[in-house]
Parts: sequence; structure tokens; C-alpha cells
Amino acid sequence: MPIRIRMAMHGRKHNKIFHLVAIDQRKRRDAKPAELLGIYNPALEPGATHKTVQWSVDRIKYWLGVGAAPSKSAVRLLEWGGIIPPNSKYHPKALGPQTSEDYPVNRFAPSDSKHPVCADPSL
Repeated sequence: MPIRIRMAMHGRKHNKIFHLVAIDQRKRRDAKPAELLGIYNPALEPGATHKTVQWSVDRIKYWLGVGAAPSKSAVRLLEWGGIIPPNSKYHPKALGPQTSEDYPVNRFAPSDSKHPVCADPSL
């Protein structure tokens, strides 16, 4: 069962909070998680200067240790909190820059002798 660490959205409209959860990656966003790892409140409380994050660092490190893959938003949140280093293996940029060879050939581009768009010239 592949586990991911990702965000689950809760709360009313314009007053959302996010739960950091360990969950099977095939389940929907707000399904019951395997474990609740933390709560992130992006709204500022009256008189507060910082956003609120409450989490269990040892449980997050446990799930990362057993192979749970964090989502992009979870990686960003964990980097802000100092749980994982900025250039960790989970960071999207750690995969390296993508080259044009990684993308399929554009079939609508003007054709040249190397990559003919269509074999039949009458089309």
C-alpha cells in the first residue's frame, strides 16, 4: 500500500484549515487517513504575526523513514518548518532540470525531414 504525506482540506469556505496526513495515495483528498500528522492554519489569528502549524515531528520522520512520499505542498511546508532540508531528495527540483527530450514531439510543429507529421502529403 503506497503511502503519501499530503494535505487534506477542512473547514468552511474562506476559513480553511489543512491537515497534514499520511494516507494511501489512491484515496480521495478528504478520505480517512492512516494517521493525522499535523494541522496547518493559513489564516492569521487576530493579533498574530505568524501562521499556525502544529505537528508531530517524530511521526512525520517515521513515515518518511518507511518510504512515504510527500506531495509538493507537503514538501514546501516541511521545508518551512525545518523538518526536511531544502535540497532533500523529496524536493521537486532535486530530480534535475527537464530537457526537451523528456517531452513528446509536437505533432503540430512545422515538419522537417527528420520528423514528418504525416506520411500522406495529400492530407
